[in-house]
Amino acid sequence: MGEGLSGTGQEARTDFRPVIREALGLPEVKDPALLSPLNLAYLGDNIYELVNRSIAVSAGSRSVQKLHRECLARANAGTQAKIAGLLYDDFTEEEAAVFRRGRNAEVHTKAKNATYAEYHDATGLEAVVGYLYLLGRYERITELLKRGFEALGLL
Repeated sequence: MGEGLSGTGQEARTDFRPVIREALGLPEVKDPALLSPLNLAYLGDNIYELVNRSIAVSAGSRSVQKLHRECLARANAGTQAKIAGLLYDDFTEEEAAVFRRGRNAEVHTKAKNATYAEYHDATGLEAVVGYLYLLGRYERITELLKRGFEALGLL
């Protein structure tokens, strides 16, 4: 992607994964499809949250409590399950397979305010987000999440 443009006020667009990997001496994940769906969901949950918090902060400075309350509307198993339902037909075959693996993974916990079905669908969505992140498909992540947030009136 782009090189830094020193002194122009423009920021470089960089793939963040290699920056983290190289700085910390981490190996590259060669094939994300080989990871456990719960590992993908674990990572995807954090990427989802980064997108969610980026949306909240972009609206301007306000108290952390207000930011948190705004983010809760987008980051809960019920909302994520609804987004998954809205997006499923638009998933590629590859994304749908990752979603099903995540949804069907054997989890030993459940969100406080969600049904088991919602929690499983949310886990499937998070697995897709984690998978796409590891492949560097950031535009696809934002395309999908934007579509879901807009459909639910959360963007």
